[in-house]
Amino acid sequence: MSLQQDIIARLGVKPEIDVDAEIRRRVDFLKQYVLDSKVTGLLIAISGGVDSAVATGLCKMATDELAKETGRDYITLGVFQPYGEQSDISDSYSVAEAFNLTHKVETNIEQAVDEIALEVEYGFKALGTPRHISRSGKGNVKARTRMVMQYALAFDMNLLVVGTDHASEAITGFFTKYGDGAVDITPLSSLNKRQVRQLAARLGVPQPILDKAPTAGLWEGQTDESELGITYDDNSDYLEGKEIDPAAKEKLEKQYLKTEHKRSPIPGI
Repeated sequence: MSLQQDIIARLGVKPEIDVDAEIRRRVDFLKQYVLDSKVTGLLIAISGGVDSAVATGLCKMATDELAKETGRDYITLGVFQPYGEQSDISDSYSVAEAFNLTHKVETNIEQAVDEIALEVEYGFKALGTPRHISRSGKGNVKARTRMVMQYALAFDMNLLVVGTDHASEAITGFFTKYGDGAVDITPLSSLNKRQVRQLAARLGVPQPILDKAPTAGLWEGQTDESELGITYDDNSDYLEGKEIDPAAKEKLEKQYLKTEHKRSPIPGI
């Protein structure tokens, strides 16, 4: 078995999908896990990107169906988490509107992140190496602070935190294990980016979100493709078993091997 075949099998990506069947399968998956976990619903952070938009649509379908079927209150809580002023925050709110979310809240992370960064810099000074926290370091603090806030809300509201991780992120390790990837359930995990977009179109995700360049929003101007040097078209083609440009294939496989620790459980002895 080639490395490409091994990766595809491990991540569970299909070469093509029946969009309606995949939506149904993932909604049922969410419903069953909510029932098994004895929680009252799902929490999804809505970034304004396509991944969280699709997850929001699936969550809302799941909790609406559960409420109708059981006669009990099940909710999807949408959380908006800007750092200060977020230029595209309207996209996050447009997702909530598209899926008729009645439960939503904004938790601005700026003050918390800046305080953490300041304490880190005090730490550097105490170590005799005074410097500012790096841009990437602060980006990671943003991701983790968002998760702290999500779990604080979810704990007291008895909700599950839903993640937006999918196979096109997993292959590159473009998520942080138990950081911004620490969630309770991931309904998109066996889809590549192209397939996520196919679900988005069927679910009715607003077109401006479908047209956006994917970004984790860790700093101004950051995009996934520019940071990794790998396009999502090549990434998705690879995960569908297609031949791609040899240079892109080599870069993708090197990234996969380099980031194995991101996909593996925390080691112990």
